[in-house]
Amino acid sequence: MTTTGQYKLFNDPVHGFIHIPKGILVDLIDHPYVQRLRRIRQLGLGYLVYPTAEHSRFSHALGAMELCQRVLQNIRQKGTDISDEEVESTLIAILLHDVGHGPLSHTLEHSLIDHFDHEMMSTKIMAALNDHFDGRLTTAIAIFENTYPRTFLHQLISSQLDMDRLDYLRRDSFFTGVSEGAIGVPRIIETLRVHNEQLVLEKKGIYSVENFILSRRFMYLQVYLHKTVLAADAHIRGILRRVKELYELGQPPSVPSPGLSYFLSHATAAEKGISDEMMAQYTSMDDHDLYACLKAWQHSDDALLRVLSQRFLTRKLLRTTFLDHPASDTMMDALESPTSSILKEWGIPNDTVDVAPPSYVLHRDMSTTEAYHHRGQDIMVLQENGEIEEFSKASDAQHIAALSQPIRRPYVVHPKEIQIDDFLS
Repeated sequence: MTTTGQYKLFNDPVHGFIHIPKGILVDLIDHPYVQRLRRIRQLGLGYLVYPTAEHSRFSHALGAMELCQRVLQNIRQKGTDISDEEVESTLIAILLHDVGHGPLSHTLEHSLIDHFDHEMMSTKIMAALNDHFDGRLTTAIAIFENTYPRTFLHQLISSQLDMDRLDYLRRDSFFTGVSEGAIGVPRIIETLRVHNEQLVLEKKGIYSVENFILSRRFMYLQVYLHKTVLAADAHIRGILRRVKELYELGQPPSVPSPGLSYFLSHATAAEKGISDEMMAQYTSMDDHDLYACLKAWQHSDDALLRVLSQRFLTRKLLRTTFLDHPASDTMMDALESPTSSILKEWGIPNDTVDVAPPSYVLHRDMSTTEAYHHRGQDIMVLQENGEIEEFSKASDAQHIAALSQPIRRPYVVHPKEIQIDDFLS
């Protein structure tokens, strides 16, 4: 990072120089809530598949803000009046849109707090920052929550064609080396404009957005929902489940993270809101908290926790097998006995295996991806006659309608020693 004139510059390998106007944006970047994002991987456990996927939520936040800054400049040049306050507030909103992520991004999103998603925490943190900065985030929060009257500003942050997606697809493609995720960001930004206070796409940008939608599908199938990532996620959740059970049994393991200890030892839920204490404990955590715990748990007195932690740290992960149909109760019941035998082969004592259900290492689930969700979140195309049309109905994008159909893939996560084909009927 360097300072020049009225800006701070970050040299980004994806978008080039990122220009941050001095003032509240720089102050927010320097705040501990945002700096914490440096220590949270953007792709969670994706690095276990793609070794160079080590980029952070922090770099994504800066990248999304830079793209938002560029598109706002472009929209202004096309005649849309946007005040300096609206520009600044929109940039604040996109900078902070992911500030509520916890360790490993999405991996633990539903494991620590019930009835929770990271956007709820982002809203809570933004409210706290608004108090700290004497109300200067009020408009940004309204834009983020879509209560500000100019809808297109919210659409830049959260929509089917927002700056969040444009950055993470391009960034994740770059750092994983998955070329199918490469998209023409400059072209898309150049063809966005505002029509009746809605974000629309000029017709000449259709082909670039087709590529964007296709790339999104490829990235979900090849990266975000990769079979090894799904297995690693399930592995971690099984470990945390065991820790919670040990707390319930009055045998808590060493947890060298006060924040993680709080959530593992307390039943917390966000259905009635997020308390100040929950926010304080949550924002004290990042990826390092979880790995410090895993390194401690590999020496745990509890054999199951010890072995699962050792196997994760040495990348002896579970395996994901995709199925043609969802796994039945009969199939899962049939898998329990061989799974128990494998746990014993891993060195877990018989008395532990007999009381610990195999579901710590045996899971069934369904992966779902939808490249373009056009029901209520349409990408609108501005035609040459001044009318707007939903993207999948535009004359040059008929096949996009097929991409709006979700792909659902049932799967089972299990020890690698089990051959799932033997249990299919």
